[in-house]
Amino acid sequence: MPRALAIIRTGLALVSLSAAACAPTHDVTVLKLGHGLDVEHPVHLAMELMAEAVGEHSGGSLRIDVYPGEQLGSERELLELVQLGILAMTKSSSAPMESFVPTMKVFGLPYLFRDSNHLWSVLQGQVGREILESGTRYGLKGLGYYDAGARSFYTRDTPIRGPADLQGLKIRVQKSVMAMQMVETLGGAPTPIDWGELYSALDQGVVDGAENNRPSYVVARHHEIARYYSLDEHSRQPDVLVINPDAWASLSADHQAALTRAIDDSVAFQRDLWRQAATDNLADAERAGVEIIRPDQDLFRQAVQPLWRAYDDTDIGELARRIQEVD
Repeated sequence: MPRALAIIRTGLALVSLSAAACAPTHDVTVLKLGHGLDVEHPVHLAMELMAEAVGEHSGGSLRIDVYPGEQLGSERELLELVQLGILAMTKSSSAPMESFVPTMKVFGLPYLFRDSNHLWSVLQGQVGREILESGTRYGLKGLGYYDAGARSFYTRDTPIRGPADLQGLKIRVQKSVMAMQMVETLGGAPTPIDWGELYSALDQGVVDGAENNRPSYVVARHHEIARYYSLDEHSRQPDVLVINPDAWASLSADHQAALTRAIDDSVAFQRDLWRQAATDNLADAERAGVEIIRPDQDLFRQAVQPLWRAYDDTDIGELARRIQEVD
């Protein structure tokens, strides 16, 4: 019996040594990232590139697993999972983040940015960095922004040629106070609906229309139902990549550097991809029979001034003024 135990102990020791010799030098750290977009969406493609790049920059010791299409929950649910530390990372539009990070509300002010160049001057400057970092205290550390273009109205039956055409229409909005206030200011009836449920809501007439950027409108096939797309371009709300602060702190300095570098790679890639996609998707919609309307944006800009005045003496109003001062 003692001899048998010795043989077993020796065998186990040999197996252990063999396993150690075959094991990688460093364990692989895995970060799970969930989001709600389709796999053909430019932002998803950028996050896939980020996952590839982080593996290269970390020598394979850091991995990001991406779960698209609301597999892990709606946008709001994913933000809550990150706050709780159940999920490491997510990508969210800045609109639903308003309920979690108060400063994100500023992005919802209609006509805040003059154009795309102004938007990126802000996002990549001091103000943009401050807004990203402001989420850390709420369990959502901002890592970077993705381009989400300009949001415009699209409708099933009533073309939007001016603000008056929105009167009484049920317009799907994100779960955002600012988005609801904007539609109300224009005379519409804001109707918050999760992104994954919007196609059926449009199809069944639960809402008369919605508002979003060109790629989302086409990739989600909303143009099959809502055949009027009005390029009022009322807001430019970026997508925000966030991580649980404890998950970030648990990464080594090398892994933090590898992730930061991979995000930079993906942001540059996504901006180029977005520009082309926005052009191509609008052409796709037009070929599919959608009526593309180019209204006088000044009419909408004037119509939302009461909303701006409501925030004049608030922190959001002050932040908006700082943004508008950026060249």
